[in-house]
Amino acid sequence: MSEYISFEPERLCAHTERFSKAKALIVGDIMLDAYLFGDAHRISPEAPVPVVRIEHEQNMLGGAGNVARNIKSLGAQPMLIALTGNDRNADELEKLSRSEGIQHIFMRLDSRKTTTKTRVLARQQQMIRIDHEECSTLSEKDYSDFLAILETHLPLYDVLILSDYGKGLLSKNVIQGIAAIRQKYGLSAMKILVDPKSPNFGIYGDMHIMTPNVKETSEAAGMPICSREDIRKAGKRIMEKYQCRHLLSTLGPDGMALFESPETIWHIPTMAKSVYDVTGAGDTVIAALALCLAAGIPLLESCLLANSAAGIVVGKVGAAAVTRKELIESLLAQTRIDVHTWS
Repeated sequence: MSEYISFEPERLCAHTERFSKAKALIVGDIMLDAYLFGDAHRISPEAPVPVVRIEHEQNMLGGAGNVARNIKSLGAQPMLIALTGNDRNADELEKLSRSEGIQHIFMRLDSRKTTTKTRVLARQQQMIRIDHEECSTLSEKDYSDFLAILETHLPLYDVLILSDYGKGLLSKNVIQGIAAIRQKYGLSAMKILVDPKSPNFGIYGDMHIMTPNVKETSEAAGMPICSREDIRKAGKRIMEKYQCRHLLSTLGPDGMALFESPETIWHIPTMAKSVYDVTGAGDTVIAALALCLAAGIPLLESCLLANSAAGIVVGKVGAAAVTRKELIESLLAQTRIDVHTWS
């Protein structure tokens, strides 16, 4: 039989008062999200494609940078450690991080280019995305230098977010290096959250929770997902195969499935009123979830807050961030919030 629990929105809102005292360390793939906004009135005479007349441009922190943005906008202080090239786009990431008030260390390498995603939008409709990136793994020297940076900061935090976009930073060597630092400094209580990339599921090791979307859940489990039963089977398979303590599978319009254990699965319905853009929604989920766990909020309630935050961000265009005020307003718009187990 299914178990139902109802939460009063006021209770969840009260949890957000703890955010300001929480700290989170983010390590992962940062990128520059560049947006070109305009309008399209005609088809090009050179090829059957629309001509977009650009009216304005905007640059934003993407990837791990967007995770940090969300933590900062929710009222906490993130620390972001990432890898960039040594180029103008890295300069722009530094500038954006300072303007957002985000503490950061970027290891800049001449041998790499800064990951940049350029999106062209006409009337809020994305027309094309152009990627510049470098996905090779680190050299032995660069790997050692990066771990030296991590060793200085890792003992200062109770929560670590690994934001993996598959750009080569979060390799097996780096994950093993993090594990060695935890053992050296007695950091067994540290909660590690992973926003995973499917090919890397086997390297993460002892993680507190992973937050794959439904496509990543399907790929990691090696099976198609077409139903609730498929999600249950896939989640159990991932937990058993990769030995993660908890799993939060984000299901788009179907909400989230929280695997507290292989046998206890909570379904959390979506709170999105409208969906304009899912870009960066996963960043918002793991940012809010990590912040809640850093603040000592129980796992299920942390997932409810993360779900609410995601419901807000998909109603915005681009990799957006959610404020604590927006989160509270969204929660108080509900009379109650119900979740139930999948039996």
